[in-house]
Formats: sequence, structure tokens, C-alpha cells
Amino acid sequence: MTKNHLHVTCAIIEQDGCVLAAQRSPTMAMPLKWEFPGGKIKPGETPEHCLCREIVEELAIKVAVGHALAEVTHAYPEFTITLYPFACTIISGTITLQEHAAVTWLSREDLTSLDWAEADRSVLVTYLQFAGQETP
Repeated sequence: MTKNHLHVTCAIIEQDGCVLAAQRSPTMAMPLKWEFPGGKIKPGETPEHCLCREIVEELAIKVAVGHALAEVTHAYPEFTITLYPFACTIISGTITLQEHAAVTWLSREDLTSLDWAEADRSVLVTYLQFAGQETP
């Protein structure tokens, strides 16, 4: 049996020197793990369009999609996921949680203190290297 392979965008939202992290709700897969917000790419949808749509759905804000980072593929026991991360900035709206348990703004140095979902941990390492930070 072939495992599901999900293609998912994620937003590394930067503001005032901090980065937004979102905590998965207790009812989601990987409950209470931290992640970069985003979602599954629909057929015929570009990753950038998907990301804008998902961020409106999840956080009720509009973002400007910036630099694309290297995609990350991670095999979980039940499925495989490829994440397409983008650096983003908020252009309008106020964050309102639609799906997540919590969000927090952290400095780049403090991001590694969270309990990240494994695939997002790889994105975090890539992002910190891109941003010129050392990773622990």
C-alpha cells in the first residue's frame, strides 16, 4: 500500500524581527506540536496562491509572499509530506485563530525552544540558515 504524499505550503511570517509560530490544536494530527501555518495545495493551484488562501482561512490575515526557501520532504509513519516554505509579511488584518490552539511571536534565536512537528523542524533549520542564524 502506498503512503499518502501531501504537498503543503507553509508561511514563515516575519514582523519586527520576530517569526510567527502556530500551535496545532488538540484535535489535529500531531496535537499541540508547533508549525509554520499553511496548508495543502489543491490541484491546479500554485504554492503561492495556496499559501495566501490558507493563511486567510487559518489566521484571517493577508500576507505578501516573499522569498521561497528550499522545499523539505519528511516521511512520517502514516504519510509523507513535502513542505514548500515561503518568507512572508502581513499586509492586512488581525490574527484570529480559526484552527490553531495558539500562536506566538518569537525571535529567531528562541524558535528552537518550541516542540516543532518534525517536518517543520527541518524547515526551521533551513530558514535559520537562510537568515544567517546558527542552529543548535
